[in-house]
Formats: sequence, C-alpha cells, structure tokens
Amino acid sequence: MSRVQPVVSVRNLSKAYPLRAWWGGKGTVFRAVHDVSFDIAPGETLGLVGESGSGKSTIGRAVTMLNPPTAGTVAFEGTDLATLSPRALRRMRSRIQTVFQDPYAALNPRMSVGAYVAEAFRLHRPDMNATERRAAVAHLFERVGLDPAFMGRFPHQFSGGQRQRICIARAIALKPSFIVADEPIAALDVSIQAQVVNLLQDLQADLGLAYLFISHDLRMVRYLCHRVAVLWRGRIVELAESDRLYEDPRHPYTRRLLAAVPLPDPAAERARLAARARDEQADGLPGDLVEVAPGHWVADH
Repeated sequence: MSRVQPVVSVRNLSKAYPLRAWWGGKGTVFRAVHDVSFDIAPGETLGLVGESGSGKSTIGRAVTMLNPPTAGTVAFEGTDLATLSPRALRRMRSRIQTVFQDPYAALNPRMSVGAYVAEAFRLHRPDMNATERRAAVAHLFERVGLDPAFMGRFPHQFSGGQRQRICIARAIALKPSFIVADEPIAALDVSIQAQVVNLLQDLQADLGLAYLFISHDLRMVRYLCHRVAVLWRGRIVELAESDRLYEDPRHPYTRRLLAAVPLPDPAAERARLAARARDEQADGLPGDLVEVAPGHWVADH
C-alpha cells in the first residue's frame, strides 16, 4: 500500500492460539489477529491503535518473529523472515529491534545499565574489544540524553524515563533500520512522555529509522505518526495518512475510538456523542479493505 519500496511488508498475517479442551471436549482456537496487511517505508512511522485486546502487541511480536505468525508473510528489506534459518534470523535481528512498554521489566536488574547496552555489541560485534564497547556505549548514552558516568549504575537507580532511554540506547546500538515501539510511553509520566517521543523523532531524522508505533494515546499517535492503522477485533478496519484519518474517519469504529478523547467544548462534545450513538448501530464483523480515497483504506461495513 506504500508507493516507496517498503522496509517492512506484512501480507495476510494471522495469529491464532489453541485453547485448552476441558472435560474431554474438543479444543478450540482463539484468533487474535486475522488477515492483516500493511507496509512501512524507510523513515516512516506507522501508528497502530485500537482498544485493549484488539491484537496490537500480537502484531508487534509477530512482525519481529518473537512470536511467529500462524499464517501470512513478514518481509524485511525484501526477505521473508519465516524462510530464514535460526542463525540467519539472529543476524537479521541486529536490523530489527523492539522497545517495550515496561522499561524496568526489559532491563536485567543484576546487570549495570552499561553492561546491558554493551550486550548487543558482545553478541553481534565480536570483533570489538572491551575498550571499544565501553566507548560505543558512552556515545549511545550521550545520544539518548544520559550522562555516561551513569553506565555503572543499576536499573533501580533510575527513573522510568531514564530507564526507557536506556532501552532505546540498546535498541539503536546496532544501527537498525526498523523498530517496533510497543506502548513505549504508556508507563511514563505525562511530562516525560513528550521527551521520549521527541527523542524517537530525533533518532528517526538522524538514523532514518522506520517505526511501528503501538499506542493507546491517540493525540501522541497523531503527533508522531505519518500513517495510522486502526485495529478492531484482530483486523485493520481503517488505514490512512494521519491527518486524513483524524479529520475524516470513515469507519464507525474509528469514529468511536476518536470520540473517546474528550473535547473541551461542551457543544462539540454533545454533537460527537450523538454521532457516536448512531455509529454504534453499525456494529458487525469488519470486511475487506477498500480504497475510498488515494491512500485511505476502510474495511467494508
């Protein structure tokens, strides 16, 4: 769906989980994600939004092969990741990184943060000696706005925002071209969220990174993302450029999702709640995506 050669191309991705059979009955399958397709161009940020349980994080893990899809393909820089051997996939992981929601859970509490970031070099750059690794980590700390003197400290000695900066430093250590940011600001104070988002933007401009940005924060998604995909019941129901989607949402679920963000104008809020009540009459399973305008895709409803 992108006019530029994509860095990531996802086609008909589905993910299902088997459910346990009770009392000798037949086990069933839970379909978390069904038939999802999208492209991400170099240097682009695609936002993925939807309510809890819609399958956002499942897609993020499937795209990075942390939890491989049940069906469909994930092509990274033209290579189908499912066809790679474990060794080749490990080499490819230096180009694909993830920033998780909870930075404290992502860090090893028994390792200094400097050693944590240096682990990427130790695993993927065996040609570097200890002095070179330390210099590289110090540069990364400066790049994400941390004092290199903190390299010997442990995770519990940092604030939430500082921990997320450390995780971002680890993510960019090997100069990836694609990062999945899975709710990277959800666990942070509001005053810190903007700083982390601005850091992600600066790194994108400097390094040419492509992001899959997963978030509940619709305002931040509009600020950061070039395009937005709306996920409902494991399917993409609308995909468009950010401004177009926010100004002219076509799918009823997209309108309801945007209506969840309160407006300071009481009259506008009442009108929007009335429109939301009308949209709720249009519930149903999402159909195939149809291009209703150039670059604006909406599920048939």
